[in-house]
Amino acid sequence: MPRILRLVLIVTVLGGGPLVNTTGAVEYDGVLRFGYRGGVGAAGDLTLVGLTPDLPLEIRFGLGYAGLDPGDPEEARKIFINNATNGTAEKAGRVWDYTFDFLVPLARTSPLQLWLATGPRHARFTGNFKYVGGNEDFDVTCNQWGWGLGLESRARMGSRTRLLLSAGVDTFFGATLTGHDTSYGPDGESVNQREEYEYDDADEAINQPKLRLRLMAGVGIDLN
Repeated sequence: MPRILRLVLIVTVLGGGPLVNTTGAVEYDGVLRFGYRGGVGAAGDLTLVGLTPDLPLEIRFGLGYAGLDPGDPEEARKIFINNATNGTAEKAGRVWDYTFDFLVPLARTSPLQLWLATGPRHARFTGNFKYVGGNEDFDVTCNQWGWGLGLESRARMGSRTRLLLSAGVDTFFGATLTGHDTSYGPDGESVNQREEYEYDDADEAINQPKLRLRLMAGVGIDLN
């Protein structure tokens, strides 16, 4: 987890920071979600409720995972290793991401509540490219920061449980792509550059997160 999110979580949970409601106990809600997040995946969230006495603002920390298509294996081999064409290409991709959201209520009077969620994102992408019979197997990785915006609806299911439906978009900034002993950075700096390839070539060949749609459904439970 990025250091800043880890620090905020520790301070908030321990009750030592200015975000904690001094007039009442902070409540904790846990949510497990499944759906689409750039690929089929899941996420777990911890929401802190009642942080201030007057402002109905919530803060949420999340950890998510999704599998996805990592990109073009033939172009990846040319850009990060060599121009060999032997072997049968296989590929697999995944993203672990950390989220930090501020949640603001848009409608709380009806049985179906609606919330706006926005905050920073940090994604750790790995794309694996294997060439069976070609004796080549390597990962392309990158770590990216981004920002997310979305809507979330909540409906009470029981005294301590609720159903959640959420939709949103995350945008991620360019980051250095590293594979084998080669890397390409968005600032134009490369290490062990292959031929005349540049960052734009690597960026086009690899499907690291850029603009990501999220459509998720989940169940929340009061943890207090």
